[in-house]
Amino acid sequence: MVSQSVSYMESIAFEIEPVVTAAASPEPLTRLEKLGAYIELTKPRITFLIALTSAAGFCLGTEGRLDYALLAHTLFGVALLSSGIAALNQYIERDLDLLMRRTARRPLPTGKLRPADALVFGVAVTVLAEVYLALFVNPLTALLGMTIIIGYLFCYTPLKTRTSLSTVVGAFPGAMPPLVGWAAANNSLSLEAWALFAILFLWQFPHFLAIAWMYREDYARAGIVMLPVVEPAGRMTGQQIVIWALLLLPVSLMPAALGTSGAVYFFGAIALGLMYIVSSVIAAVSLSRQNARRLLLASVLYLPVLFGLMVMNQ
Repeated sequence: MVSQSVSYMESIAFEIEPVVTAAASPEPLTRLEKLGAYIELTKPRITFLIALTSAAGFCLGTEGRLDYALLAHTLFGVALLSSGIAALNQYIERDLDLLMRRTARRPLPTGKLRPADALVFGVAVTVLAEVYLALFVNPLTALLGMTIIIGYLFCYTPLKTRTSLSTVVGAFPGAMPPLVGWAAANNSLSLEAWALFAILFLWQFPHFLAIAWMYREDYARAGIVMLPVVEPAGRMTGQQIVIWALLLLPVSLMPAALGTSGAVYFFGAIALGLMYIVSSVIAAVSLSRQNARRLLLASVLYLPVLFGLMVMNQ
């Protein structure tokens, strides 16, 4: 049904970067500037939001009193994992990033960091994350982390320039953070945990299709196969935005039906779902950059408020 978007781990924070070109001959960096380049390589905003979503899964999966030490270990491991994957993704896509104005100022296209340095850093941080999660959280959490690594770096990323079906592939690792948090707290995965996964899975499509429409020229320039690139009229893009938003509403009520959350969440989820649907319909009827941006902002508001309500109304 869906044709193309980008992974949650790549754009939940809708990293709208300055539209500039890469530096031709960068000046040598100071130690502080080089440290800043490595931090930038980890996509700290996205890492923070992924950790936040994992924390929600942890809280919802906790039975009895919250184990704050285990939560801290989980969030540290998740942050390491997200940082390592972000670095490796930028290493793999460094040539594509150079072609897109919104990504041309990243550390590798500008020459702030050498590709070999980014590769070593990304591998080291990713391996450390997996070892840390296995030792200080539990093996199930580390196993879920491995599925994210494989799904994102070895399945989704290579497919982005080959087929529009990469959308669906990327949505699977993109929806994993709540599962990781739940597994960390509970050392198991129940139907309630998979309901969180389903919410995040469906939420991604209107969110990412809005981004794809806004930056379709950039993606076309880099040869990334996105729906607004292959179908520039936008009719199918609008249809899919509405379809996925409609599917999300009933699925978002599952935590209340399963007893994970209560009545406050139930009615809040309905209100948020209707807001998301209205924003999607407006964008679909007149798919302009302005309406796509409004949908993007609505999606960014929707997710943290929904999970916040879910946690507070346990």
